[in-house]
Amino acid sequence: MAITLTPRAAEEIRRIVEEQRQAGYLNDEAVYLRLSVKGGGCSGFQHKLDLDTCYNEKSDELMEQHGVRIVVDRKSLLYVDGATIDFINEINRRGFQVQNPNARTTCGCGSSFSM
Repeated sequence: MAITLTPRAAEEIRRIVEEQRQAGYLNDEAVYLRLSVKGGGCSGFQHKLDLDTCYNEKSDELMEQHGVRIVVDRKSLLYVDGATIDFINEINRRGFQVQNPNARTTCGCGSSFSM
């Protein structure tokens, strides 16, 4: 299994987790970046990124990169194996981006993909 998290994305995730802790939304429990695939969008599938405090060793794969623990449920892993998670911070665009080599096509706005 290979999900790549860029250093820039890891830095932004750590910043968000710390901000959420300071605001009282998260306590000192473990926090994971959860990558999953959901049906939807104009191309059929969408990547979903969440902060999660749950990890199920029976149904999730766990990895760590740049100090960020990443979990992917095994069903979603079939669709995202080899993906790269990056963070873009440009004048016209800011946010996380998942580059998925398994996607055959993406929609015009880049928010959904087909297999």
